[in-house]
Amino acid sequence: MKEGPRMTDEIVEKYFSAGRILSQVRSEAKDRIKVGASMLEVAEFVENRAVELGADGSAFPCNLSRNDEAAHATPLPGDETLFGEDVVKLDLGVHVDGYIADSAITVDLTGRYGDLVKASEAGLDAAIDTVKNGVTTAEIGAAIEDAITSYGFKPIGNLTGHGVARYIPHAPPSVPNRRIGGGSVLHTGDVIAIEPFATDGAGKVFDGSLTEIFQVIRSKPVRLPAVRQLLKDLEPYRTLPFARRWLKGDKIEYSLLQLEKAGIIHSFPVLKEAAGGMVSQTEHTLIVTEDGCHITTK
Repeated sequence: MKEGPRMTDEIVEKYFSAGRILSQVRSEAKDRIKVGASMLEVAEFVENRAVELGADGSAFPCNLSRNDEAAHATPLPGDETLFGEDVVKLDLGVHVDGYIADSAITVDLTGRYGDLVKASEAGLDAAIDTVKNGVTTAEIGAAIEDAITSYGFKPIGNLTGHGVARYIPHAPPSVPNRRIGGGSVLHTGDVIAIEPFATDGAGKVFDGSLTEIFQVIRSKPVRLPAVRQLLKDLEPYRTLPFARRWLKGDKIEYSLLQLEKAGIIHSFPVLKEAAGGMVSQTEHTLIVTEDGCHITTK
């Protein structure tokens, strides 16, 4: 692979190492997503198994979004929810020394949404076939939209893929799932995660009422002891998102609220399809090359 600026052989290997670990965890986790299985147990398996296989940690909490939920759903502390006949999006990320692998698959437990799953998979395949040095994100978005609509579904227009940087799961550029004007030019060595979402609904999402995932976005002094303690406990995550169920101690809810009010953390509400449509998602992380790309999470 011809390397881009600041992309050394050591960094490339860390991206691929994270991708290999993720691929194994994704495969093992997929087999655990069954009707009657515990969502919390699957999420904890994903997060713990990555470390067992050599990752330095999760790049973000395991997302298990169901049916009209598109993203950002993760179990609550002590969650007793079981999978039913759901369309389940498994979105997982791992990191090695901060270098991230991000991937998603959809598991149809209903047996009725095979074409919807194929639509997001086809969108990803079309995007990967388009990627190379000099291509614009607008061209990728058009390829995704054409592939999804060929199955009779809509891409979710206000969700995008994204760049990936060290300890930053969502970095520029945005990679649209539909046609746009302009777009950003991709260059050899860029690391991006492409994640088409397909739906039989309206083709857009809104913020739901539930929030279980947060991220530290800036450093600021805080006065209250409980809030200070939580901020200290969050230091190991750096700028990586974390789940409320990962946190221990007193006054967690209150402290999270205070940190959000102070602009120190950002929350990620569960994203729901605007018309209540079913949603599928497929995602890979890849490194752009002169004439194509290398998929790190295959």
